[in-house]
Amino acid sequence: MTTTLTFPVLLRLIDERSTAFRAAVASAPSLDVQVPTCPEWTLFDLAQHIGEGRRAWAATVAAGPAPAKSAAEGAPAAPREREALLAWLAESTEQLLDALRKAGPDRGCWTWWGASQSPQTCGAVARHQLQQIAVHTYDAQVTVGAPEPLPDEVALDGVEEFLSTCVATTSAWPHKPTAFDFHATESHSWCLTVDGDGARSTRISAPGTTPVAAADEGPNAAGVSVRGTASELVLFVYDRIPADSLQIEGDAGLFDLLRAWDPEE
Repeated sequence: MTTTLTFPVLLRLIDERSTAFRAAVASAPSLDVQVPTCPEWTLFDLAQHIGEGRRAWAATVAAGPAPAKSAAEGAPAAPREREALLAWLAESTEQLLDALRKAGPDRGCWTWWGASQSPQTCGAVARHQLQQIAVHTYDAQVTVGAPEPLPDEVALDGVEEFLSTCVATTSAWPHKPTAFDFHATESHSWCLTVDGDGARSTRISAPGTTPVAAADEGPNAAGVSVRGTASELVLFVYDRIPADSLQIEGDAGLFDLLRAWDPEE
């Protein structure tokens, strides 16, 4: 599925969220504080993950459709000193943005989501990278006690990006066919259908609006629906906030089945 955000906007938002991430790191009392939403990591670990990940994807984008290239060999390690770490993070972001600018949105690129609804292009990589840095910026902000909702344009694209990239697959759903409806209070809605043909997402009409797709009819009627702001929906699907933070109707246990599902098995 394609994003409603243009390629230049995706790059701008990656830069903005990366700046917000560094601001959270800069304000932390210590780099050794634990990240509540990633309890196995300290803030330094999270920063290291962000920097190394952006450098790795920069190398992958530069390689085009060839298998991913390693950016680890010969690359500078994440420095422990805060100011140096912030500079290293900024350089990591610029490496990714520079690679994406040179490649453009339509160039083929290796990705791990070959069986999903998202294309294997640099534009799709940019779209996913935006969501990665946005959610991890939230992690960093939670760590320093100043969490902020994801910006609206990031979050509204983020729900669909997660469903079409991280969930959509051609592997058969091992349970009774059903569907999951996601309703953002900003009047955007999506349906994830799961059955023997796999999982696929579609945009649907928000309640009270002109119908776009008849997702509430037939054998795959929604078994559960969840409603919240787009930011809350993104943070929910990435396991950053609990289900009771949103309005859920239907069989909430279906979300446990979805999270436990490993299409590769």
